[in-house]
Amino acid sequence: MSRTRTRTWAPPGPYDLLRTLGVLGRGPGDPAYRVEAGTVWRASRTPDGPATVRIAARPAEGCVEAEAWGPGADWMLDQLPSLLGGSDDPAAFTARHRIVHEAHRRNPGLRLARTGLVLESLVPSILEQKVTSDEAYRAWRLLLQRFGEPAPGPHERLRVMPDPRGWAMIPSWEWHRAGVDAKRSDTVVRAARVARRLEEAAHMDLPDALHRLQLVQGIGPWTAAEVLQRSNGAPDALTLGDLHLPRIAVYALTGRTGGTDEEMVELLAPYEGQRHRATRLLLLSGRVPPRRAPRYSVRDIARL
Repeated sequence: MSRTRTRTWAPPGPYDLLRTLGVLGRGPGDPAYRVEAGTVWRASRTPDGPATVRIAARPAEGCVEAEAWGPGADWMLDQLPSLLGGSDDPAAFTARHRIVHEAHRRNPGLRLARTGLVLESLVPSILEQKVTSDEAYRAWRLLLQRFGEPAPGPHERLRVMPDPRGWAMIPSWEWHRAGVDAKRSDTVVRAARVARRLEEAAHMDLPDALHRLQLVQGIGPWTAAEVLQRSNGAPDALTLGDLHLPRIAVYALTGRTGGTDEEMVELLAPYEGQRHRATRLLLLSGRVPPRRAPRYSVRDIARL
């Protein structure tokens, strides 16, 4: 077993580890993200190589403790405060609606995580394009189990995702077996071939980062925003083109059903610079429109 590195970080105020890092998991069976007894395990491919990190909150001590293994362990621990939301500034947010104020008050420990890793969030976001969450989670799980590698450290079930060359070399029939159509798999391959340039977006301002990602054919505003929310912890990376978010946001703020992107953007104008954080809080409010349509059926393209 590789040598263990450790680090502690003291949040400057209330802190919710699971709420902050929960957006990094891709479904309950994510091979790269596990929550066990309130402890978060993550497997990542860092610039220095694979790494596993185990993170546990210690409220009594007022700190968060982390252990890391693998060639990328030092990199992972160097980035730990940013990952945990240490570079986020919740004080910059001002609630403009009662429901947002209440959600903000009930979740004082929410911070925006910043992984500093673009491809790690980009591939699963591409897999989530135009399909159900269950389909995308299944694809991510199968691809990591088939083409990832065992994560360093003591957790036997964690997997590290392939490197860019590994993603680019996956045969077409394996994508098909995982339920991924050619449009999405081709986008992953194009992104993997320019991964180095895309990783630079983790250190860019939001407009430049959005532009950089969308230079790749198949990556649009929805995918770019979903990635930068995680890789950059971008508080204004508003998700556009989502099937559910506009309806939830508009209903939560006005009570009207059938909301659109345009209505959502107009309602969120007072939160310019913090629109992603505002939508996170709206989702945490629990106020959602009544369901009218049946659930979208899951397709199995491997049977086609």
